Amino acid sequence: MHTHRSAEDYLEQILILLESKGYARSVDIADALEVKKPSVSIAMKKLRESGYVSMEKRGKICLTDKGYPIARQTYERHKALTQFLVKLGVDEQTARADACRMEHALSNKSFEAISGIFTTGNC
Repeated sequence: MHTHRSAEDYLEQILILLESKGYARSVDIADALEVKKPSVSIAMKKLRESGYVSMEKRGKICLTDKGYPIARQTYERHKALTQFLVKLGVDEQTARADACRMEHALSNKSFEAISGIFTTGNC
């Protein structure tokens, strides 16, 4: 499952919108990611062609069976890393921004070590 950071960001945001609003549209994605709608259109075309998303009538965007696991993994990493940084004393806004960058660069081994802190009660 190798994807580019920007693709992961888009897939993650689609998942967040689906969970919070029940639907995702290009305009909502653009607003959430603070990008222009044409950028979202280009990204959605690439994600559709790669089989990660599908488009319904009325512009609703859905994750496919191929896109959902990537979106879920990225979102879970983001939440766990944010929580980790907050527990270290980082303010939430900074923690969220840093977690967004870290979620893409951190190896699975390092992420599992960080995640293990929460399950073992060491943090």
